[in-house]
Amino acid sequence: MTVTGAVIKNIIRKLFAGKDYRSEVLALINAEFLQFAVDFFKRVACAKLDNESVTVDWYKKEFLNSDIYRPEEIAIHSGLNKKTITNTYNSARKEIVLDASYEHYDTLYSAINSLTEQDDLDIALTIKFRDVSVDLNINESLIVINTLAVKRSALRGGFWSTSGKQVEKPLMITLCALFQVPKKCFDQRNLPETERESDFYLFDVAGKDYPCEVKLMGKGNPESADAAFARNSKVIVANKLSDANKEQLNNSGILWVELQTENGYRRFEQVLKTLSIPYKSFTGNLDEALEKILSLILSDDIPDSVTPEVILKEILFNTNSNSDLLIEIE
Repeated sequence: MTVTGAVIKNIIRKLFAGKDYRSEVLALINAEFLQFAVDFFKRVACAKLDNESVTVDWYKKEFLNSDIYRPEEIAIHSGLNKKTITNTYNSARKEIVLDASYEHYDTLYSAINSLTEQDDLDIALTIKFRDVSVDLNINESLIVINTLAVKRSALRGGFWSTSGKQVEKPLMITLCALFQVPKKCFDQRNLPETERESDFYLFDVAGKDYPCEVKLMGKGNPESADAAFARNSKVIVANKLSDANKEQLNNSGILWVELQTENGYRRFEQVLKTLSIPYKSFTGNLDEALEKILSLILSDDIPDSVTPEVILKEILFNTNSNSDLLIEIE
């Protein structure tokens, strides 16, 4: 699951503008889910048109036993998120995923049968495909509804996690570039193995490192601050921090930046000053500066290069410019 460069750009723009970035992620989730739903309904409709009922035997053959699906897709078809299987068995091996999927599907099918036998409720879905209507009975409908619900949940968790991870380093690079921090003060290439747990590192002119934590979460989420303590971070950059988070961070000597507030990004200047890292106050047009920086570090559609390490290697340190800066803002 990959977030494109265009989406990362939009998220960063909204964060610097003090706006909620979640609409960008939700748009991705909605688009991916709707495409899955349409494809899934087409497969179900085609089977019904061939006079095959979505019974336990047919469904296992078509959606669980088929070689055309990856293990995580088979898990979804069984009504089970692969992440649940991984957390339970501490493994993502295909055999374990398949066994768990078959077992869960049998349990689900048994529960549906028991429910429909005891309840007078009737549910029917009608799928119209190529001008032909296909009806699903209550058992078939519940199987389809459950699969769609699990898929939506899996997409939601996956995209929120992925978008946060893939925005971390581009966001920090953008902050550094905006305040004209020398490249050597945020060079991420040669960190010791013991120092790679943090999301980002800043360095002063003497080479002393300052671990930074980036958390794009909701206001009041205690993990926003907890992660900074767990990794001995010196700086935390978040979209929202509660008043309790800020007080806790202040009392512990951890510097913080809250982006989702008016001119929140400007607090990064205070961080740089406190850490004695060279910088220049930003006084220009924010939108224009962001366009210059983001066009340098991200293209609109780079499935591989949204990986932070690739950005740093290909763009940040392989430039023909002799300047100590990533980009001249003015």
